Amino acid sequence: MRTSKIIRTTKETDITLSLCLDGTGKSAVNTGCGFLDHMLTLFAKHGRFDLEIACKGDIQVDDHHTVEDIGIALGTAFKEALGEKKGIARYGSCILPMDEALIVSAVDLSGRGYLAYELNIPTQKVGTFDTELVWEFWIAFARNAECTLHLRQPAGSNSHHIIEGAFKSAARSLKEAVAIDTAYADEIPSTKGVL
Repeated sequence: MRTSKIIRTTKETDITLSLCLDGTGKSAVNTGCGFLDHMLTLFAKHGRFDLEIACKGDIQVDDHHTVEDIGIALGTAFKEALGEKKGIARYGSCILPMDEALIVSAVDLSGRGYLAYELNIPTQKVGTFDTELVWEFWIAFARNAECTLHLRQPAGSNSHHIIEGAFKSAARSLKEAVAIDTAYADEIPSTKGVL
């Protein structure tokens, strides 16, 4: 089983996170930010990752530090759980409809952190959640997972649907990318011999 446990403590957040890439999609998420809990719960379900997150953050200020630091911790957990990446598919992609929204994601577990982000979220908030934090989460994740991640939105007008579609689509792309191809179980999927 490919697992990782991350403990990240700063003056702004205190995070404990455990991840199993070869899970069933069960989760226990308590970040102090209800909308983020919802997104991470469905991320685990659609990626079939087992995920536990507990965070105490300075949400009396706002959700920024909590969201960014959880992105850092989750990205780090993916990197650690993948180890040297022998046998992984490496690439994954998903076109996901979420009612009127259509989200396209693609990932390369390349060892290089990069985010191409083209989500046009029409409102500044969903409930109390600042929608600009979606970018903050995914850039923190991509940098720390050391993956290339593309998120695009060909259609969509409802902010909740766009964001939820992005989390679901990314989860399914990552599920595909981390999968072990048994025909290549002892190989690193790169001509460089390292990812």
